[in-house]
Amino acid sequence: MQVAAFVFARGGSKGLPGKNLRLVGGVPLVARAIHCALDCPEINVVYLSTDDPEIADIGIRSGATVPELRPAELATDESPEWLAWQHAVTWAEKPELPELECFVSVPPTAPLRRPSDLSAAIALYRTGGCDAVLTGTPSQRHPQFNLYTMNDEGMARPYDDRRSAPVRRQDVSLAFDLTTVAYVLAPQAVRAGAPLSGLKSRLLVIPRERAVDIDDELDLHIANCLLNWEGRDSDATV
Repeated sequence: MQVAAFVFARGGSKGLPGKNLRLVGGVPLVARAIHCALDCPEINVVYLSTDDPEIADIGIRSGATVPELRPAELATDESPEWLAWQHAVTWAEKPELPELECFVSVPPTAPLRRPSDLSAAIALYRTGGCDAVLTGTPSQRHPQFNLYTMNDEGMARPYDDRRSAPVRRQDVSLAFDLTTVAYVLAPQAVRAGAPLSGLKSRLLVIPRERAVDIDDELDLHIANCLLNWEGRDSDATV
């Protein structure tokens, strides 16, 4: 059996143009994701799914396998991520290849992840009893204290009025913000196309400094600053 990693990096991005080619530590985001996956000992092959020839070229030079360019209809702002996952997983499920043990998505937008984070996610998946492993960080602002909305008159109220008001922070259950560090799924879950929220999932907790998600210029600046932070561990991928 084999573990296949998939890096999904389309060419278009409205929020941060050319996002997957932007640099962190002088290395394009897409290349950093590929390098990290290649440095994970549990991963046997790394595939790159992209609609962009330039990204594909960088991916191949970085060590990824690019069987074909992603069809244009699977690379728009409106295209569900699941469809790209289903399209790509067929590359690792050809009859001549070893059986696929699990599907590992390694998004380029989390450039500070470690190979050890991927190893830990795969190990957690292998404990069994789940369809997926998600990654998250402890929420800095618990939704029961901080999530509010406004009505038409501009009056603030709790986002979910059905919940009972907590008295102390210690009394509420733990909450986590999902990250894009990694997604590990059973191949059959990918093929089924069920939403992540409907899967039986385990959660791997990731330190905040390794979970920066790139959405805008500020995130890029933060990632570059953290990359040189003396407190980081020793197994970072350059």
